[in-house]
Amino acid sequence: MERLEQPVSVLLVEDNVLNQKLIFLNLSKYGFKIDIANHGKEALDKLEHGQYDLILMDLMMPIMDGLETTVAIREKEKCSNEHMPIVGLTANTYDADREKCLSYGMDEYMAKPFDLQEFFDNLKKLNII
Repeated sequence: MERLEQPVSVLLVEDNVLNQKLIFLNLSKYGFKIDIANHGKEALDKLEHGQYDLILMDLMMPIMDGLETTVAIREKEKCSNEHMPIVGLTANTYDADREKCLSYGMDEYMAKPFDLQEFFDNLKKLNII
């Protein structure tokens, strides 16, 4: 994995501070620009004011979980005709969880702990890099 030629702006929606730091440090060294939201409501607020190439969305969060947040984002997109790639993050690795994420409008799904190679593969599959 090489440093990105062009920066990719990521909104990381994650309530666990340790996971935030781990993902932030891993992605920053490859040229990603990371903004962090601690829950879905905060993510929706940040999306009103910021531009992102991708959202990494934890599923289980207080205030507003990742599935609820994804549905809200997809509803707003109906008016704008835009599409924000969303990759779900969860500690669960059941096949049913992947299908659930996709059925709520996420574009892809990754299990924790965060795997850099899988992340880069997903970005290529989603035509982000």
